[in-house]
Amino acid sequence: MKVMAIVLAAGQGKRMKSKLYKVLHSVCGKPMVGHVLDTVKEAHAERTVVIVGHGAEMVKATLGDAAEYVLQEQQLGTGHAVRQAEALLGGEEGTTIVICGDTPLVQASTINAMLELHASSGAAATVLTASFDNPTGYGRVIRGEDGTVQRIVEQKDCSPHEAAVKEINTGTYCFDNQKLFAALAKVTSNNAQGEYYLTDVIGIFREAGESVQGYCTTDLAEAIGVNDRVALAEAERLMRERINRNHLLGGVTFIDAASTYIEAGVQIGSDTIIYPGTVLRGTTVIGEDCVIGPQADITDSTIGNGVTIKYSVVAESAVGDTSSIGPYANLRPGSKLGVGCKIGDFVELKNASLDDGSKVSHLSYVGDAKVGKDVNIGCGAITVNYDGYNKFVTEIGDNAFVGSNVNLIAPVKIGDGAYVVAGSTITQDVPAGDLAIARERQVNKPGYADKIRGRAKAKKEKNLK
Repeated sequence: MKVMAIVLAAGQGKRMKSKLYKVLHSVCGKPMVGHVLDTVKEAHAERTVVIVGHGAEMVKATLGDAAEYVLQEQQLGTGHAVRQAEALLGGEEGTTIVICGDTPLVQASTINAMLELHASSGAAATVLTASFDNPTGYGRVIRGEDGTVQRIVEQKDCSPHEAAVKEINTGTYCFDNQKLFAALAKVTSNNAQGEYYLTDVIGIFREAGESVQGYCTTDLAEAIGVNDRVALAEAERLMRERINRNHLLGGVTFIDAASTYIEAGVQIGSDTIIYPGTVLRGTTVIGEDCVIGPQADITDSTIGNGVTIKYSVVAESAVGDTSSIGPYANLRPGSKLGVGCKIGDFVELKNASLDDGSKVSHLSYVGDAKVGKDVNIGCGAITVNYDGYNKFVTEIGDNAFVGSNVNLIAPVKIGDGAYVVAGSTITQDVPAGDLAIARERQVNKPGYADKIRGRAKAKKEKNLK
């Protein structure tokens, strides 16, 4: 059975009160419509068509070649939107998933269960439903004695008996593709809104004697369509809980899951402990046996096994096994640590690599640098990499020692085993094994401190007279 998908993403979303089009608002680090595309892909959809309207170019730029696109120039209802895909999918045989781009919480496992029911029952359509204690505002799913769906009735059109029904339509469907487009041709806009409703297809199928099934999800979060910021926040909360639960089941420990924020694409190894206030974003991969946090902010980075990161920011960087970072360190993009490195408090790295065992323990800046193995960089040391026009590289060899408050004026090379004395400003290469000192010679003025104090005291007394 060939599976296709139509994603409805043409709405502007005025209730979001935003310059950003509704389906592009993020939930756990990914646009809502991106989550939907991931879901239908996981459900083995061979072709996915996104119906775009408002913000069409921005939606296409965001999703790229992950889908085909059709423009709905006028928003004339859900039935009209789906029919725009006929030019691309009308000739296909198989099953078509129709899903809204603002339903990021629908899971592939649910879609697969719908597809299985749809295929086994020979239905023309299968509706994803949910049962709410308070279904106010939702279209009710009315079933017949045989359990099949007879009709979907909108809230405003419900009789008292129909209004008492708890089962609602979530707006996600599976259709026999050929029958879908044949039925859409019969849908009219003879209603108060003057729109073409996709739900009218259900009635057309029933009148033709076709079977319509309903698959009732047990996860009520899948029924959420995001139309405003309140629903967006709720979707964020529910997805974050789902993400955290999956990590917990995978062997990760959370000290306080409610105060930990992990985006959808993050991977974490077993026996890693996540402390409160931690934010893990993008494509971050964290190994096993790590301690992350408190207050670790990590984006698009690869963290090895046995790493400790606390009260620090790491972005687009790679950290080797058993390294430690923080507190209050900042690894900017392009930073790379080998095995067993130490980055201490108030250290900033940018586009710098440190080989195994090297240490920058506190209050230093290392930018555009290549640092060898077992190097010690002292407190307050700086690689001076920018002259106001261009960036230059500093190279430090294995087993070198860079003392406190040293300025390394790039481009410069410090050889293997070299020793740079504290307080030096180095402008020339230091050969391997050499000691470099570059600072003013100390001069002591005997008794001069007492003279300064005496003058200051005399001036103060004069001013008081």
